[in-house]
Amino acid sequence: MLALKRCLPYVSFLILLFVSSGIHAQTKVLSGIILDIQSGERVPFASMRLVKNGYGKLSDSAGGFTFRFEQWPRDTLQISYVGFQTFSLVLGDSLYNRKKNDTIFVVINLLRANYINEVVVSRKVDFGLLLWRKIVKHKEFNDRYRFQNFSYELYNKLELDLNKINRDRMENVKLLKPFAFILNNIDSSESNPFLPIYITETLSDYYYERDPLRRREEIKGSKTVGLNNESVSKYLGGMEQNIDFYNNFIPVFDKRFASPLSNNGDYYYRYKIVDTQYVNSRRLLHLIFTPKRKGENTFEGDCWVHDTSFAIQKMTLRLGPSANVNFVEELTLIEEFSLLNDTTWFLSKDKFVVSLAALGKNRLGLIGRKTTTYKNIVYNDSSVTRVLDKNKLPEEVLFTGNARERSDSFWLRYRHEELSKDEKAIYKMMDTLIKMPAFHAYANALNFIGTGYLDIGNYEIGPWYNWIYSNELQGLRLRFDLGTNKGFNKNLTLHGYLAYGFGDQVWHWEGDGLYIFKRNPRMSLYAMFRQDLDYGQQYYDEITSDNIFALAVRKPGIPIKFINLTEQKLEWFKEWINGFSFTFTADHKVYNPELNLAPMSDFVKGPGNPMNGFEMSINLRFAFLEKFFETTFYRTSLGSEYPIIDVKYTHGFPGVLGSTLTYNKLYVSISDYVKVPPLGTIYYNLFGGKTTGIQPYPFLNVAPGNETYYYNKYAFSLMNKYEYLQDQFLGFNYEHHIGSGIFRFVPLTRKLKFRQFYNVKLLWGHLSPANEAYNNNPDYTFKSLNGQTYMEVGTGVDNIFRFFRVDFIWHILPTGQDLSYIQKFGVFGSFRVSF
Repeated sequence: MLALKRCLPYVSFLILLFVSSGIHAQTKVLSGIILDIQSGERVPFASMRLVKNGYGKLSDSAGGFTFRFEQWPRDTLQISYVGFQTFSLVLGDSLYNRKKNDTIFVVINLLRANYINEVVVSRKVDFGLLLWRKIVKHKEFNDRYRFQNFSYELYNKLELDLNKINRDRMENVKLLKPFAFILNNIDSSESNPFLPIYITETLSDYYYERDPLRRREEIKGSKTVGLNNESVSKYLGGMEQNIDFYNNFIPVFDKRFASPLSNNGDYYYRYKIVDTQYVNSRRLLHLIFTPKRKGENTFEGDCWVHDTSFAIQKMTLRLGPSANVNFVEELTLIEEFSLLNDTTWFLSKDKFVVSLAALGKNRLGLIGRKTTTYKNIVYNDSSVTRVLDKNKLPEEVLFTGNARERSDSFWLRYRHEELSKDEKAIYKMMDTLIKMPAFHAYANALNFIGTGYLDIGNYEIGPWYNWIYSNELQGLRLRFDLGTNKGFNKNLTLHGYLAYGFGDQVWHWEGDGLYIFKRNPRMSLYAMFRQDLDYGQQYYDEITSDNIFALAVRKPGIPIKFINLTEQKLEWFKEWINGFSFTFTADHKVYNPELNLAPMSDFVKGPGNPMNGFEMSINLRFAFLEKFFETTFYRTSLGSEYPIIDVKYTHGFPGVLGSTLTYNKLYVSISDYVKVPPLGTIYYNLFGGKTTGIQPYPFLNVAPGNETYYYNKYAFSLMNKYEYLQDQFLGFNYEHHIGSGIFRFVPLTRKLKFRQFYNVKLLWGHLSPANEAYNNNPDYTFKSLNGQTYMEVGTGVDNIFRFFRVDFIWHILPTGQDLSYIQKFGVFGSFRVSF
């Protein structure tokens, strides 16, 4: 009996175990995850309630949930979360019959809603504002940039998708028939079907030091199928993708938005605490925020805040509906932070998701998804300093070994997270496309339309917009260009054109070549030979004067000035890693005025051609940490965070190749783009120069005028070309883009996303009496400022229909009764694409 009594508890336990197993075998399980449909991020602590039953619970910290039932209920599961539309899942036969088992897993995608109705603070004590003040007070203890140094391994992934895909319509487009297989990759799991089309991955080691400020990124792997561009690969790394929510302003494309964690955040936002949860025994407060005013560069969103350290555990930022950003339908920025130890929070993941709708809200659009994860974090360690000691500049980005040629096995081993089914399908699709001749033919055709150039084997033709032109001197002018591309030679490019005017029956031509000895830092040699009309001041022209669009925007009654130029130029360029560059140029120019300018006969005073000049120049340029977008042969400056300084000295040598002129020229320029959030962006350019000796007007400084109604920021809008002549000058160009400005106060202009700007242009000039007497004659008379100041001011409306800008320009100085010839006011237009 005693033994039986002792065994009874164990027997009871076994019976209970078997009974429980039988019960669980009959249990119905409904589980799943809740996602933000736009970003794909999981939604933690969402409220879930069975409508009829009344039972409710919250999703866990990873957005997951599980319900257990003895029998499948006939009910409705409602899921709600601040900032999202309430979702209702009908629990009925339509769901159960589809699964036909005792376990059902569902993915709930929540659609966005506005936070506007969520933040209504009427209590005497504003706890949301108090929490924000605590966060700001503790920023210096929680921002990762508080450390003297840190490093981490960074994995960056960028995916591009086409959304709002209409498969039936696309299948019926004949031009897309060769690519019909791509449509098999359409993902219809979301409300708007999307087609993944491109993906890139980057793996790098990133190093930072606060004082002195130094940064370094060593890219260990870069996978950009079909896009072999080093400058793009660098931009997709970590150096250019750093966003810090603790900063006062956060970059969004080319703009700066006020951060909810800004020191002045209470000027821009309302705050409210809506929830409290515990994760790993830590209490987190759920704070939401909305803009106080419409039309400002602000976000709406929420964050989870640790209640002891007041560190951010996760923050989600979204552009509000009134944000003045073009083409963006939705945009989400997310940062997640993890504890490295019991007290140190550090960034562990960030995500950037944007939906672009350039063609309209209901038309085909583009989704960009950038995900970055951080591992192997080290801070305040001498190992970081040792690596940064390798830097020759404060900021360096470099590729290690064969970083751009990593094998699939490398990525399987080192990428921080496994690729999804859609992402794997993108690589397969891209490999197939690259092998298709039809794909390359379509790509070339689109490039021809967009850039004007068409590749034909190892050669290229174009630009097409220069092929046909007409003017009063040449009549109908036809031109054909032919050049080489990278298939011919990766370091050498050759180009030339031949043009014929049916009016003057004269052939014109040009031949030029560029050889690149070294790419980073750059060293190159350029040679050019030409005999053609010089359309004048093309350095200052945003649209040149010899294309099919130029005549449509010319001011009426102002004759085109024609001057023929025969030129041979040789240019050596050398750049150093610190941003300093040196250009040596030997240039032989022979001018011959053709029409509407003083003829050469007015300048003949002795033997030789009075407009034949041979010069050598040295140009010194300093652009610290300037960034570029580079193609095979050419590059476009993306600017620098520092002013760019140019100094050029030129000397004219007589007796070389028939030259008759002796002169010295000095030109100095300093320019910069300065972001001044929340007041927008300022551009300025201060320039000046001097020419010695008595010279004909092509070798003096002709003030930059504009004879079209297309606005040119480098020229004076109410001044004509070849109107003012000077041998010494000083100028200042200033433009301030304010953003929404006063337009945000008017509902209509705020909805249309108009933008405000103003500009000021000043020029002080002087022409010596000797040069004035030499260049002015009965055939043509130049004007001189004679020490006076020329001034134009302007303002207008930018971002009209997202593309157009209208400038209203007033002439202010000089004044006087004898200046009646000066145009006092003008309206100009221009076209531009910007976010």
